[in-house]
Amino acid sequence: MAVTALLDLHVTPEAVAGAPALIADVLTATRAFEGNLGVEVLVDTDDAAHFMVVETWESIAHDDAYRAWRATPEGASALGSIVAGPPTLTRFEPASN
Repeated sequence: MAVTALLDLHVTPEAVAGAPALIADVLTATRAFEGNLGVEVLVDTDDAAHFMVVETWESIAHDDAYRAWRATPEGASALGSIVAGPPTLTRFEPASN
């Protein structure tokens, strides 16, 4: 069953201008990761330092594999250099009707 992962993050004030390009670069690997069905980046209309990354995965297992890879030196990204604090990850699956 598909899962939607929401990554809620705030970047530092000095990183706001360059954040969209850096996030786009980081997400190139995310989009190419096995099981990724799509990624969208949203920016808060009232706070340019607040981003929401919406990822869709084939399954929780695919998302887990991706998160595990990101925790390795090979999967590490430059995102940590611009965030103002730890991002919040929340995962959702479709509710049964």
